[in-house]
This record gives sequence, structure tokens and C-alpha cells, in this order.
Amino acid sequence: MSDKKARSNSEQEKKLRLQVYLAHAGVASRRASEEIIRSGRVRVNGTTVTQMGTIVEPDDVVEFDGRKVKPTRTKVYIALHKPSGYVSTVSDPQGRPVILDLIPNHVADRLYPIGRLDLLSTGLLLCTNDGELAAHVMHPSSNIEKEYVVETDAPIPEERLLQFRRGIMIEGVQYRLRHYQIRSPRRVHLVLQEGKNRELRRVFSSWGLEPRRVHRVRIADVHIGKLPPGGYRNLTQAEIASLMKSSAAGRERPRRAAEPARRRRT
Repeated sequence: MSDKKARSNSEQEKKLRLQVYLAHAGVASRRASEEIIRSGRVRVNGTTVTQMGTIVEPDDVVEFDGRKVKPTRTKVYIALHKPSGYVSTVSDPQGRPVILDLIPNHVADRLYPIGRLDLLSTGLLLCTNDGELAAHVMHPSSNIEKEYVVETDAPIPEERLLQFRRGIMIEGVQYRLRHYQIRSPRRVHLVLQEGKNRELRRVFSSWGLEPRRVHRVRIADVHIGKLPPGGYRNLTQAEIASLMKSSAAGRERPRRAAEPARRRRT
């Protein structure tokens, strides 16, 4: 191959379709990136782009939600202990603290949260620049378990938890608990698989109980452990492999029935 042809091929390889560019930058999977583009959240060289197939040149400046993004070959996977009062996004139009404020710039660059915790909730949050893995983990079909500690000021009736395990409907949305452990009359550990927006707060509010604390302690095989509020760590290779395996297995198997309730008092 001539030098001219080699240079031509090299230049072509550096050009990417916008949705591929976003996926390589860890924003989202390619399919999810297409929806992000259509929603008008992406700008190329200062111009909002909503059309598929836009080609990004090596020197182009791409922004997602006002933040510059670039593809990276090095994948980063972080476990973060989110404190209360932080928003689970990369930026906030209201100027509230965001979770990436807790991570140094050289680490946080091009990182995005996998899922969310609401403003008041605390605990384990995963961040990565691997858009494909993030999309698989967040997709409802992955069936990845998420474990929470919920504390209330009033006793939590076990019959309510049994109803939750069977499935309950609130304002046209169905919520289902995988299993639970009662640690005290006002403290329970709950395991969800799908984890809809503000699910636990909506369910407890429908019972007339306002959670005093909603704290996530586990996602799949990743545990928060002794990570302090505001602290973070890199995932181990075993944890990364487990997430990949769990998300792949969830998409391949049919949804299983909920496990029987387990009760443990301390």
C-alpha cells in the first residue's frame, strides 16, 4: 500500500459518526446516543445537531449537555459513595453540587453515572466512560440486583412488604420487590432489580411512611463496604467482569419470579 493510501485510510479511521463518537466517549450506547442527538443535547463546533449520520472530524469540538466530550480508549470504572444533597448528573442547571464534583478532574473527565440516586438518597453509585456497559447495566432487561437500606420513623408493616414483593400499582406504574430482610421494626434491607425512578420513596409514601433514609449498599456484586461519604475507588477486575456477566445473563434469560421473603431480626 502506498504512503498516500495509508494516510488516506488513517484519516478515514479518525472520522466517526456522531453517535459512535458519543459511545466511544462513554456518553451512552450507540442506540441511546441516537436518542440523545435527536433530543438536541449535542453540539458540534457550537451548533446543535439533531440529524443522524453527522461525521465528526478529529479537530471538531463535541459537547453533550454543555460539557466537552472526547473518545477514549482507556475504560474507567468507579464506585462512588454519594452523599445527600448531590445530583446524580454531570451538570445541573440549578447550580446544585453534582457527583463529579467529588472526583478529581483528571479522573472525572468523560465519566458518567450508571443510573441515579435522587437528591436526598445516599450510597453506592457507579461511574464509567464505557457507554455500552452503562447502557446494559441500566436496561431493565439486565435484571441486575440493587440493594438498599431504608429507615423510617414509624414501624414498617411486614404485610406491606409482602404486597410489594407480589407487585403493587401506583399511578399506573407497577413496582415489584425481589426480596427483603427486616433488620428492626423501622429498618429494612430491600433488593430491587429494575429500580424505577424514586421507586422506594413513591412506594413508602403510598403507605403513609416517609423514608428517613434511603441508602444503596450494593449493585450486583459491587458493595459499598467501608467507602466513606464522598469517597470513591476503582472497581476491581472481578467486579467489572461480574457486571458484564450479570448484564449479559439478564438479557439472555427470561424474568424470574420473585424469591420468597426472608426475615432476619437483629
